[in-house]
Order: sequence, then C-alpha cells, then structure tokens
Amino acid sequence: ASMEARDAAAGETDGQRDKPQTKGKMEQLFGFKREDLTSWPNLVALLNRPTDPASLGIFRCLFGLLMVIDITQERGLSHLDYKYLDGAPVCRFPLFNFLQPLPLDWMYLVYVVMFLGALGIMLGFFYRLSCLMFISTYWYIFFLDKTTWNNHSYLYGLIGFQLMLMDGNRYWSVDGLRRPSIRNTQVPLWNYTLLRTQIFIVYFIAGIKKLDADWVEGYSMSYLAHHWLFDPFKVILPVELVSLLVVHGGGLFLDLSAGYLLFFDATRPYAIFFVSYFHCMNSQLFSIGMFPYAMLATSPLFCYPDWPRRFFSHFPACLRVVLPLSSPDPQPSSSCVYHEIQSPGHKLAAIFTIIYIIEQLFLPYSHFITRGYNNWTNGLYGYSWDMMVHSRSHQHVKITYRDGKTGDVGYLNPGVFTQSRRWKDHGDMLKQYATCLSHFLPRYNISDPEIYFDIWVSINERFQQRIFDPRVDVVTADWSPFQPNPWLMPLLVDLSPWRSKFQEIEGSLDNQTEIVFIADFPGLHLENFVSEDLGNTSIHVLQGNVNVEIVEEKKNISVQPGEQIKVPAGAYHKVYTVSEVPSCYMYIYVNTTEAALQKNFTKLFEIQERIRNGTETEPLPPELQPLAAADDHEGSEVNATDPIVRLFLKRQRRLKEVKKRREAGALERLQRFAVKKYYTIRRGFLMTVIAMRNLAVGLPPLEQLTREVAFANMKEPEGETNQDERLKDEIGHGEL
Repeated sequence: ASMEARDAAAGETDGQRDKPQTKGKMEQLFGFKREDLTSWPNLVALLNRPTDPASLGIFRCLFGLLMVIDITQERGLSHLDYKYLDGAPVCRFPLFNFLQPLPLDWMYLVYVVMFLGALGIMLGFFYRLSCLMFISTYWYIFFLDKTTWNNHSYLYGLIGFQLMLMDGNRYWSVDGLRRPSIRNTQVPLWNYTLLRTQIFIVYFIAGIKKLDADWVEGYSMSYLAHHWLFDPFKVILPVELVSLLVVHGGGLFLDLSAGYLLFFDATRPYAIFFVSYFHCMNSQLFSIGMFPYAMLATSPLFCYPDWPRRFFSHFPACLRVVLPLSSPDPQPSSSCVYHEIQSPGHKLAAIFTIIYIIEQLFLPYSHFITRGYNNWTNGLYGYSWDMMVHSRSHQHVKITYRDGKTGDVGYLNPGVFTQSRRWKDHGDMLKQYATCLSHFLPRYNISDPEIYFDIWVSINERFQQRIFDPRVDVVTADWSPFQPNPWLMPLLVDLSPWRSKFQEIEGSLDNQTEIVFIADFPGLHLENFVSEDLGNTSIHVLQGNVNVEIVEEKKNISVQPGEQIKVPAGAYHKVYTVSEVPSCYMYIYVNTTEAALQKNFTKLFEIQERIRNGTETEPLPPELQPLAAADDHEGSEVNATDPIVRLFLKRQRRLKEVKKRREAGALERLQRFAVKKYYTIRRGFLMTVIAMRNLAVGLPPLEQLTREVAFANMKEPEGETNQDERLKDEIGHGEL
C-alpha cells in the first residue's frame, strides 16, 4: 500500500507545493515518512491523504471506452446468437454448474446492461450505478464460461470492481456537471494505491511465473522468434538467440522490473517507453483484444496525479471547453483525511485496501487449496498471471463411448456438442463434458453411456503424451475441486532433456520429412492410422521397449531402443509399451502426395515462366494451355480441365493476392481494418435491436425475422471477404 504514496505530493494544491518544505531522503524518494507506517492512525491518514483526481478521471474514461469496444469483440456481442442459440444441444463449462445462460434475447439484454454500464463509466454518468451494471453482468458472463478465461479478462473485472468503490467521477465526468459539489474534488490516495498495486502485481507476478525453467530455457514461446516483428533483431542474432534472449529473456526482465521502474521518477520515462513498445508488439503478436491498450492506459497512473492538468494546459483556449480541466486546483472532499480527523469510513477504506492487496498477492499461489483444478499447470488459467508461460499442441484426441446396457462401443468426433477446445487440457472441464455427453447420447439410443478420453498433448515442446488416463470412465470418475485429480497422468518431466535432442534430429531432416515425438506409459498402447498420403512412415524407438502390432497383417514385432520399423500406409497399427519405464519413440514420415504435388507445381511454374519470357518453343498440350491464358485473365477464374493445373493456377492467384496485400499502403490497410470492424460492430448492434424488439413486442413472423437476420449478416463486398478468408488459410501468412 505504501508504495503508492510517493505520488500523493502531486495531489496537493499549487499553493501547498509552493511552501518551502524540508523533506527527508525517504520522503523525497517514496513520498511518505517512516512515521506514516509506525501506527494505525498514521497509516489511515496516509491512505486517505488528499490527492488530485485528474489522473484517475482520465483512466476511468479510457477504461470505459476500451470496455465499450471490448464488449462488441472479445465479450462476443457480435456473435452472441451463435454462442447462445436457443434449443441448440451445447455442452457448457460454467464455474458453478447451476449457472446457465438465459434465453438468447435475454442474453442480449444482459449485454445491453453491460454496454450501458461501460458507457456510463466512460462518461462518468451515474457513475456508481454504471459500475454496478457493468461488473454484475461482466462477472456473470465471465463465470458462465471457463473456456474463455484468460488473465486480462479477469483483470478487467477486477478493475471494474475497484472503480465502483473509488471516486472516479470527480474529474471530467457528466456527474461533475450534474453535481457541482463533487466536481474537481480530491480523492483519497488509496484510489491510486489499489490500481497501481494491481498493475504492479500483474507485471511482477507474471515475471515470477516466468522464472519457470521452460521459460528461462526458451521453450515456452520459441515460435514467436519467427514473427516479422523480430526481424530487426535477426539482423544481428540467429533466430535461436532471438528466441532465448529477446523473446524469453526480454519478457522476463520487463515483467520483473516494469512495476519498479514505473514507480520512480528517474526511471519512469524509460519504463513507459519500453512497456509501450512491449504492449504494441503484443497487439500484433497475439489476438488478445483490448488488453495491450488497457495496459497502455494504466501506465500514466504511475505519473504524478496532476499530469492531465499540465498536459491539457498546452492546448488552445478555444478547446478547453470540451477538454479536461487544466487550471483550477482540486477542492476538498469528505473522502479524504484533513488535519488528522478520521471517520469510520476512512478506516474501512484502509482496511479494505490492505485486505484486497493481500488477497491479490495470495490468489496466484492458492492452488494448494483448489487442487482439483490443477493439471500439468496449476489452477484454472486466468487468475495466476502466468501469461504465455505454457504452449501446447495436441496430436491425437479420441473419445470412446460404451453403451452401458448392450456393451456396444463407438467413437465421437472430438468437440461434438461444444464450441471450445479448452476442455482437452482441464480435468474439471473434461468431467463437465463427459457428464453433458452422458445426457445427450441417450437421445441417440445409447443407454447409460461410459465415456473415455484419450488425449495426447505436448507442453512446451516436450514429447506428445497422454494427459488423462484413457482407461477411466470420466462419467463416473471422482472429481473434487479440493482434491487432486486421480485420473490425471503425470507430466514426464524426467524426459525434458530430450528436447535439445529433438532440435538436432529435426535439423537433420529435409523440408519434406515430418517427425512426431511420442512418450507413453507402461501397460498402455497407442492405436494409430497412417493415412495413404503418408508414405515411408517408420517408428524409431528412443527409450524403453515397445511391441508394434500391424492389425490387418496380424503381426506383432518387438522393437528395442535404437531400432526402427516401417508401418504400412492406409492401415491401423498399435504400439504397446512393454517396458517397466515409459517408452519414447518417434514417427518419421513423408507426405508423398504433397511432395509429388510440389514437384508438379515446380514444373508448371517453369513452363509458365518460359511462356512469359517467350522462350517456350514447344507447342503446349491442351491441358497446359490455361497457363498461357492465366496472365490475360488476371483476377478471374481460368477454365482448366487438369486438376493439377487448376490447383496451381488457384495457388498462383493466392500468392499474387498475398503480395498485393503485403505491399499495400498504410491507408489501404487502415481502410481494410475499419471496414472489418464496422461490419462486426454493425452486426452486434442490429442483432441487439432485433432482440430488444422481440422482448418488447414479441417475435415477428418467421419470414420477417429471417430477412432481419440476413440484413444484419450483410458483410463487406464479396471479393474482399473471400480474399481475407482465403489468405488466412495460406501457410506462413497468419500475420495478415
């Protein structure tokens, strides 16, 4: 709490600052005296010290604006009907099983209340009510779906809760115009204490979490080094060192130091520059909505609270009517302590501040209580500030059901009846999913179903391995939020050193050869099907002993470490781990179909280049003549009978589109971005209007409702939309 007090001096009036004061070294550095911490009355007076409301008012406005935008995007207003469509058989994952979504039109009303609350926060209009409207609906939606949890969504809810208790409407607010008695009045220092400490915790504990060995050794986010944003670093460093030193080392140092560097006057300008650069990079690296901009909005909170007055005083006088106040000094407020006169409210505010900060420091390490939510990583992702510490890839997911009465066995498509993939990594969600499936499957004549999950995951570039026991019927399996999950398989951390060997093996392969590293437990087996496209597939054993069963040929072959066996394409095989220790092996394969296709593409490209250069002397056969016509019909389809030629021409058109978009100017890119956001917000607004009309006067005839929804679904011109979607599918162009 005390760390925030140093800026309180900026909350004093100009007259107070003009008085000659003799300050000790501690007071000059931190803004408070040692005596302020030596007794409870002194601490209460410190936390309720009068402070300028300007910086808090600007932050309130920016936060409300960002939440207004966030509601239409990451909160999902623009596609709410897809998520909560009435009557759709959907398995949901609320924090508490009794929480269920309201009917669709009422869910739109919930979002309207949340939107109006965020708008009210931004304007400072009926401020307390607006905060209550925002956080009540926000936390309801947050708790309704664990699959959407992340750290920044949790942070938004915390900040909204804090603002409800603060005097955020004392500066640049509609409430200040309605009620002159609160306009430009001072706020207690604890308002800044909470927000600054919250942001300090976000940075610092995120840094503590990054002391994890996987992050320090560069395995968590190694793929980021290949992003174009890191190209300047790759001029002087190899990509491996960019990953280790810049991505991982830089992220660790910034998170650990940002909170401290923002605190002190001497280092704050440098800290603001680096954290701003960091968050701008994150806005391009990740799809994390408003989070980078919300963190940018928090940085000025660490400056002197009167910075808006000094900043806006440089604007022309004609603009100051609409700009925040720049000249008058803040007025006294009953929320603050003057002349050591303290009320019960001041003491409650101090108690709340201390308890809240302790609770926020404790929660990221509270996983020893909620042990049922622990998997390979601790707790539900969202409140531990372990941002980007763990990356996962899923190689194989199989859902098996068994009819409890007939014994019939069948398989389900992974993710059936769900709209998310997060359930694959969390035992609590898997339990909810299995329970939901057991309720839906009887509709398809499957009685008393047993559900088994076989999920293979690699975390931070380790072996692919099972995360849950595939022999356990999850429907009847025990699960408690306060007891360890008994059907969670342990992460084979003893095999982590193999990761350096993986890089050596992958580096020795050509571009057409793929490899997958597998680890399995004694007594279990992997059943796998090799596609006909994957020729020359072989299994190489690295550790332990395995038996490979070729199902159709009824062969059973024992394979020792250092040995390999070729498995047939277009057929099933099983790999049994027969050693007493986990087995490790790797699949090496070539996609022969893709390799042949690339070879044909190379030949067609050479022919097309010769045609363009006028060096092609041989007459073209009919199936290759579309190559000559492609340049004459640029931007339109060319009728090609040969499927390889047709696919080649389609690929060439895509590459041209990619090049065109990459070379587009800033104005064109901004226009594309604005058009896309316009249609997103437009759909959310129109669907909300339809829902409010339905609640007010009832449903219209089906034909009218169909026309209204079709109008809301109208998108940007067909060519541009399809182009965007096609480009997303192009490998290597995800940054577009």
